[in-house]
Amino acid sequence: MRIGLLTGGGDCPGLNAAIRGVVKHALGEYGHSVIGFRNGWKGVAQGDVQPLGRSDIRNVLPVGGTLLGTARFHPHSEDGGMDAVLATLEAERIDALVCIGGDGTVHAASKVAEAGVAMIAIPKTIDNDVEGTDLSIGFHTAVNIATDAIDRLHTTAESHNRVMVVEVMGRHAGWIAVNAGIAGGAEVVLAPERPFDIDKVVRFLRHRHRAHASFSIVVVAEGAVPAEGSAMDFTQRLGRFGEIVAGSVGEAVAAEIAQRTGFDTRLTVLGHVQRGGTPTPTDRILGSRFGVAAVDAAASRRTNVMTALRGDEVRLVPFDEVAGKVKHVPDELLRVADALA
Repeated sequence: MRIGLLTGGGDCPGLNAAIRGVVKHALGEYGHSVIGFRNGWKGVAQGDVQPLGRSDIRNVLPVGGTLLGTARFHPHSEDGGMDAVLATLEAERIDALVCIGGDGTVHAASKVAEAGVAMIAIPKTIDNDVEGTDLSIGFHTAVNIATDAIDRLHTTAESHNRVMVVEVMGRHAGWIAVNAGIAGGAEVVLAPERPFDIDKVVRFLRHRHRAHASFSIVVVAEGAVPAEGSAMDFTQRLGRFGEIVAGSVGEAVAAEIAQRTGFDTRLTVLGHVQRGGTPTPTDRILGSRFGVAAVDAAASRRTNVMTALRGDEVRLVPFDEVAGKVKHVPDELLRVADALA
């Protein structure tokens, strides 16, 4: 069997562990060949191939990013994209294609599967918003990075009697903001799941600073927005591809807090720092488990599925249960963040 492999969308720590898992298991257990495609779906469309062997995956476990490269390219949304992808897969005699990506890449995989390609998806995103899996590759490392940043900001915030606003990634879901906010002891957490009222935020900070503290940490997900009809006038800034401009909401929230309270307020935008560096053991293990499960699925002809962590087990979930859907932070976790303010 010839197994194709690509990484799509944004990079994150743990991708190389998944690539390694696919290659080692395919070669060692089944004697299958693995054909990598550089730069995601774009590489498939352009026929940019890289056969993968053991030497290609040596010592990659602690390395962040992806050895295959990645790009934001969805073949079903590009003129001639699907035809180009299908032509490459036929020319390379690909029997099954393993696609490692976030919600957009998984959605693209489901569209390619509808065209008759045997597909297996592996979920990765630091946002942890892929439906159907408890964890996605990259999330654990991103939360560690964000929590470490909040820990470091605590000391300087307290030393200078400041409000520190920390913007983290999370366009549609606030998994990083809520988890890092709880772990880092933030006083306020603003997430996309719950539009905020800046007046309530300001009242809380004033009360806190009068009653028992001279500093505060406010964690804001990049996709957080003010509640409709609230006092804050804000329009999210978007880039050329529709992506949120880093610092957009964090800058606005910091300015509102400073203006309304008079407190010395500073903004830290973590941005792409959350994507880089050495993956945690959790992400290395998760990537490895997903890689092995994907190869087993291909070998047993169980395709058009996504690997998923459900409790302690890795399972296979059909595309129609997950494609095009977003997993949001549950109310219980949001309430914990509020309760610990």
